[in-house]
Amino acid sequence: MVTIAPYGTWQSPLTAQDVARADGSVQWADLRDGQVWWAESRPEEQGRVALMRTRSDGCTQEVLAAPWNVRNRVHEYGGRPWTLIDTPHGQRLAFTHWVDQRVYLVDPDDPAATPQPISPRPRRPHGHRYADLSASPDGTEVWCVRETQTGDGRTEVTRALVALPVAGSGQPRVLAASHHFMTGPRSSPDGRHVAWLGWDHSAMPWDGTQLCVAAIGAGGEFAAHRVVAGGPAESVCQFRWDDRPDHLLAVTDPQGWWNPHRIALDGTATNLAPCPEEIGGPLWRLGESWFAPLGEGRHAVIRSGRLAVLDERSATITGVESDFPVWFGQLAAEDGVVVGVAAGPDRQAALVRLDLATGSTTVLGSPRQVEVDPAYFSVPQHQIFTAPDGQRVPAYVYPPSNPYYAAPDGDLPPYLVHVHGGPTSQVRGALDHEIAFFTSRGIGVVAVNYGGSSGYGRQFRDRLRGEWGRVDVADCAAVAQALADRGLADPARLAVRGGSAGGFTTAAALTSVETFACGTAMFPVVDLVAFAGGETHDFESRYLEGLVGQLPRDLARYQQRSPSNRTGALVGPILILQGLEDEVCPPEQSRQFAQALRGSGIRHAHLEFAGEQHGFRKAETIRTALEAELSFYGQVLGFRPDGVALLALRS
Repeated sequence: MVTIAPYGTWQSPLTAQDVARADGSVQWADLRDGQVWWAESRPEEQGRVALMRTRSDGCTQEVLAAPWNVRNRVHEYGGRPWTLIDTPHGQRLAFTHWVDQRVYLVDPDDPAATPQPISPRPRRPHGHRYADLSASPDGTEVWCVRETQTGDGRTEVTRALVALPVAGSGQPRVLAASHHFMTGPRSSPDGRHVAWLGWDHSAMPWDGTQLCVAAIGAGGEFAAHRVVAGGPAESVCQFRWDDRPDHLLAVTDPQGWWNPHRIALDGTATNLAPCPEEIGGPLWRLGESWFAPLGEGRHAVIRSGRLAVLDERSATITGVESDFPVWFGQLAAEDGVVVGVAAGPDRQAALVRLDLATGSTTVLGSPRQVEVDPAYFSVPQHQIFTAPDGQRVPAYVYPPSNPYYAAPDGDLPPYLVHVHGGPTSQVRGALDHEIAFFTSRGIGVVAVNYGGSSGYGRQFRDRLRGEWGRVDVADCAAVAQALADRGLADPARLAVRGGSAGGFTTAAALTSVETFACGTAMFPVVDLVAFAGGETHDFESRYLEGLVGQLPRDLARYQQRSPSNRTGALVGPILILQGLEDEVCPPEQSRQFAQALRGSGIRHAHLEFAGEQHGFRKAETIRTALEAELSFYGQVLGFRPDGVALLALRS
């Protein structure tokens, strides 16, 4: 029986606790000799990341149990935290441990073995951080990126490529320091050459990187490197050595789209299958992967977010049908089998094994499943909207969905405009329990790929160059207004929400346009001058030069677009959620904004969470934040949500 009730008041079996329990992730997948390995984050264990494997006999094993936490802080977003090494004494697992950021070594097949550190104890806590691990050609060293904190400032950081003896008996050996930022080195199949990616301030890796190659000396030292691909306006986002040791395979974008190329050591480049689609993505974390060779000129690729096979002999790309149509940059392949993280409109992201010969798909690992009827999950609708400047704005619309409720005739639902982070990130049409938490209660959600998002080529990303706080705001407001104009959303009950860069867009929208009644800013940027002046971490410390402009020349632009300078223009209430260990968007940013609102007459709430970094990982934090957000919308948009405590608002 269907109950008639106002939007926002519908009862849903999907609780905030359910969402929190299922908010873990699978990541860093790989295939080694028939075994699948991956890392698995667990909100109910305070966000700990466990290392798992599925053995060749099909059994799943937790390789590193608590308290080991396979994660690192390089670039604050982390990089590939583990690798397998064929040492002179057998196969060993090398990994980074979150608690002290050191590299450890252990025999993964000996349950009684205790991991031993092979990187030295730093003088200051977390003073050295390591990521993107690989094995030296002879298996006697771990090669990786080392990030060193040289002072108290967030930008006082240096980096080098280093070698760590697996015997744990020596000091790290510096291999190269070609750029301010580098990926981990990878040796050629014959052990004669090594390659890595590098870039310098003020570029971000999706702006321009260089693919570097050096000869390896008899003692394992690197000769002077040469650049074989990339440049200031060309981004190489992934590489690996070809079976032929004098060639590399690299994803780069000289024509404006990330496509796989074969690169000779003299720099000659051949696009394997030219297409105006993205087979790559922004390198936020070191070690991400969008293609994997299958042999005989065939490669598994992620094209526009979907799995496909590239055949370089015919220069064609053929899509692969799967129950999991959405794939992320975590791809590995071996013997005709593809492993990666994939999702679907009705399936949460999971580690998937797909046999290309038979088409069979097996789920190997996934976050905790939510035992809720799929009828409560809104099916995303991909739609194209039009920005004020006439540009296309892709978005996914998630209408309210609940099999046991309907709204009174004539009622229109409130809608949340979800703004992704980055801003060089992207939303895809996959099941999202956080979105379902709202839609199953009668609140619509639309997730927008505004100008600057990845997935649509360099020209689309560059729409945001110098225009952050304007193009993103205008695109999101246009999508919200279009839904209202089409009679799908209540124009008086439009809200905006986002985290990190999405939190900035949220605050910027509430202080510059009148489209939204309220908003939720999670770990936001609100003071652009302070952010660019040393408040953020090194990786993004000069990001704003491309997004906003040069300082001090464009100081007035920074000041004008900073929501912290425009609190008097705030059009409605705001909820601010912040982790206290956030080094990307530090607590000072949101505290400053909240303090400026006290006594303003604008209703607001500011919640801080101990032990959380950039993005929430603990189940209790996720639950508390979601329930607070729902209560906030209910109070502002005029409905009484079911089953959550009243959030105290100040003014």
